[in-house]
Amino acid sequence: TLAQWDDHYHRQGVALVSDELYDQSRQRLELLRQCFGLATGPSPLASAGGPIPHPVPHTGVDKLTDQQAVKRWFTGKTDVWVQPKVDGVAVSLTYRQGRLVQLISRGDGVHGHDWSRHIPQLGAITRRLPRPLDLQLQGELYLRHGAHVQARAGSANARGTVAGLLARKQLAGEQGNTVGLFVWDWPQGPSQQAERLAQLTQLGFPDSQHYSVAIDTPAQAAHWREHWYRSALPFATDGVILRQGSRPPAERWQAKAPYWIAAWKYPYVQVLAEVRDVRFRVGRTGRVTPVLHVLPVTLDDRRITQVSLGSLARWHGLDIRPGDQVAVSLAGLTIPRFEQVVHRAVERLPVSAPEPGRHHAHSCWQVSEGCEEQFVARLAWLSSKQGLVLPRTGAGTWRRLVAAGLVNSMSDWLDLDAERLRQVAGISIVTATQLQDSFKAARSRPFAQWLRGLGAPLPGGMQVAGAWSALAARTSLEWQALPDIGAKRGQLLADFFASNEVNAIATQLAGAGVDGFDVEHTVTTQ
Repeated sequence: TLAQWDDHYHRQGVALVSDELYDQSRQRLELLRQCFGLATGPSPLASAGGPIPHPVPHTGVDKLTDQQAVKRWFTGKTDVWVQPKVDGVAVSLTYRQGRLVQLISRGDGVHGHDWSRHIPQLGAITRRLPRPLDLQLQGELYLRHGAHVQARAGSANARGTVAGLLARKQLAGEQGNTVGLFVWDWPQGPSQQAERLAQLTQLGFPDSQHYSVAIDTPAQAAHWREHWYRSALPFATDGVILRQGSRPPAERWQAKAPYWIAAWKYPYVQVLAEVRDVRFRVGRTGRVTPVLHVLPVTLDDRRITQVSLGSLARWHGLDIRPGDQVAVSLAGLTIPRFEQVVHRAVERLPVSAPEPGRHHAHSCWQVSEGCEEQFVARLAWLSSKQGLVLPRTGAGTWRRLVAAGLVNSMSDWLDLDAERLRQVAGISIVTATQLQDSFKAARSRPFAQWLRGLGAPLPGGMQVAGAWSALAARTSLEWQALPDIGAKRGQLLADFFASNEVNAIATQLAGAGVDGFDVEHTVTTQ
């Protein structure tokens, strides 16, 4: 998969996946190679090389994973500078007698492709120097933005867009004007960074100096990384570059990561997570929600162990199995959100999913095979603040009582005493007494609370004070005659009160002496 991604990007200018997912995938591949003692694979740039040699090789950059890695990199170094890591495509630029005459893609760092055909259309970059100099520069061609805030807008496919433009045979002038240039090195320029930056500004490349800051500590690096991450810039960025002001002569540069430069990327917006299990959560109304349980990953300081897929149909369409690698982001900075399947496991492990149509609004009113989850969800809703407001009766408690065989219907728990409750694993003597008190209190709860707890689809503002028999006698049209009830809700109410299972529960509650299930009242609205 990585070889395919590399080929599409380097030869066709098409990014099939975001940079951060690519980086994480390559890290995982290298880890697997180490674990299984496999030989190192071909270079990611194997398909990127071209026929044109660079005047000076492009060095790579080591990626620093965290602040500890940054501190280690700083050890023993002085005259350190920080710059935004511009998210674009690297190039070599050759000026002769002050005129830009050659543009070479990074390629494999030693050889690249000739993009010089695009020079006439690149109106936003310096094509003629103020002096007739011969020099070679290295920099980044980027997609120009008015005010790009990385923390808010992300990469916006900036790199892929530029790569796609430059891979074309010909550019229109309007397209060429969307491409800017950030010069990040002058291999044969002055030996000190401050002087290089000053002279680059004089030559028509002011951004190099404007976005370069001399720093002394890792804390200062962290400050500028955060600052540029949240500030409006004319280009997309994916981190910061740390570099020493002095470096070896250009004749010694090689196409590999040197000691004098490193990248500290921004926090991931998407994280690669391995699926360990696929489970199906059934709600009280019968809605089935597939949940991917993943090996724990961290995203924006939040530990993620599971992510919802939303619907059973979506899971069927994606066919996600244990072993698959998926991309996860955060919605609203807190809720894990599935983004896409990145890698599929070769071995497709079986997953047992509920049959379509097995669960619905009137299924699982009592314990039966395959009904435990929806039944527990019904009980949890009944005892929640939306229903009877019973203390100590969350889903975990109901699950224990169902597993112990003490609760098999929506009403038999009313008769449980403390002695039987104490025999359930995980329920202490104190908790058993509290539960018994809650169950006794349930008998005196108002009829309206019982209706809502049982899931009657009444409008939020409707207050019910009446007998079950009167409500059950209403037709759909009679329900629609009441305020705030349309055709759909009227039919839902008629179906609810006509359900044999629901009427059986009403009969049981009447036998238990619960108010409203045996005395006629009327329905009023507020």
